[in-house]
Amino acid sequence: MQTHEAAERLGISARRLRHYEKAGLLEIARDANGYRRFSPSDLRRAGRIRDLIATGFSTREIQAMAPCLSDEGAGPCEAGLADLTHKLEQIDRLLEELQQRRASTLARIEHFRDSLSPHPETESPGHESANDPAVSDRLSGRQ
Repeated sequence: MQTHEAAERLGISARRLRHYEKAGLLEIARDANGYRRFSPSDLRRAGRIRDLIATGFSTREIQAMAPCLSDEGAGPCEAGLADLTHKLEQIDRLLEELQQRRASTLARIEHFRDSLSPHPETESPGHESANDPAVSDRLSGRQ
């Protein structure tokens, strides 16, 4: 199967498949005419790479997990388990940081809303009332 067919089957672009190869994650056989020829095993490996990237792994991190990407290593892979666990810890830290940022942003929004809301017992600071004679003169063109 050629690159465009493999890409279509995997739901990714042909460019992405070439990137995987350039990054050293895939070694694709070539036909006599130089076209890449994807085997079923290559497709499975590319699918694993696609899935790892979707979960936040960089190509460098995936390269370190290379033994876990082949059909032989796709089952239980001790090194892969450690890498996945480490990635989950990173994701958890990021989630916590994002929750803190979200809470800070919500607090800032609430502060802005409170300071922008007119208070019924007083006029808004810096704003003149339409009932103020100076304002009504300007509105009507009189001075």
